[in-house]
Amino acid sequence: MGYLEGKSIAVTGAGRGIGRAVALAAAAEGASVVVADIGVSMDGSDPTSEVADGVVKEIANAGGTAVAVADSVTTMEGGNRIVQTAVDEFGKIDGVVCVAGILRERMLFNMSEEEWDPVIETHLKGTFTVFRAASAIMRKQGSGSLVGFTSGAFSASTAQANYSAAKGGIVSLVRSAALGLHKYGVTANCIAPIARTRMSANVPGDLAEIGDAEDVAPMVVYLLGDKAKHITGQIYTAVGGKIAVWNQPQELRAMYKDGRWTPEEIEARLEATVGQEPMPFLVKMLAMQQEAAKKEG
Repeated sequence: MGYLEGKSIAVTGAGRGIGRAVALAAAAEGASVVVADIGVSMDGSDPTSEVADGVVKEIANAGGTAVAVADSVTTMEGGNRIVQTAVDEFGKIDGVVCVAGILRERMLFNMSEEEWDPVIETHLKGTFTVFRAASAIMRKQGSGSLVGFTSGAFSASTAQANYSAAKGGIVSLVRSAALGLHKYGVTANCIAPIARTRMSANVPGDLAEIGDAEDVAPMVVYLLGDKAKHITGQIYTAVGGKIAVWNQPQELRAMYKDGRWTPEEIEARLEATVGQEPMPFLVKMLAMQQEAAKKEG
């Protein structure tokens, strides 16, 4: 028996890259898979269902079971149809994996509404629509696994404020789902992959480490399986042979006084007591700039 034998799984963005790798891996482990992808280009244009159909054929040729859905995750109707297809075709929904996403890069001060909205809509709302539809069913059946996809860029991004904001929202959405659905036996977790895909090729700067899409799939399969029912609200990075867990947000340091602070009092005490927390991306960028300046000098 496979690791996901008998399970019904829906994967969005499953026509290419990491989504495809997850769909193939889940099917190879015995799951029946909904391959959801409208096959858009990287900026969200030129939809085609061919990529989803192609993955379904790959799964079928390998002896697995799958069905394609060419529907957009950006609408409630689309998210519901993706989940309902699993129920209609396979009798239930045991897990959803939300990988679908697009990029529209621009510096914040130049970014237009047309570059902001579709990225938020595809990544963040697209995760919500599928989570919303799946969680309603999973709550009643008392089991299920929600897997969202974020990025290390959720902590900051130079020229992808829209993408970073969407990925940060997904982290909070996953944590909220984990908190709200725990009592119903439903888990929610997040993957921050680093892999060679159409999107990673457009990340500003060089990535210190990078793997392949297929390296990410085993971690997702594990989170979808019965042996991971005790894991929820977590963010994991998967890159090559490395798996790492991210920290949970919490207060680190505090300062107190009786009554309300004045700006002058804050100025006098903040740096010596509460201080700041470094931004890793900013620290790295400053170091790169300093190194470049040395070479030029």
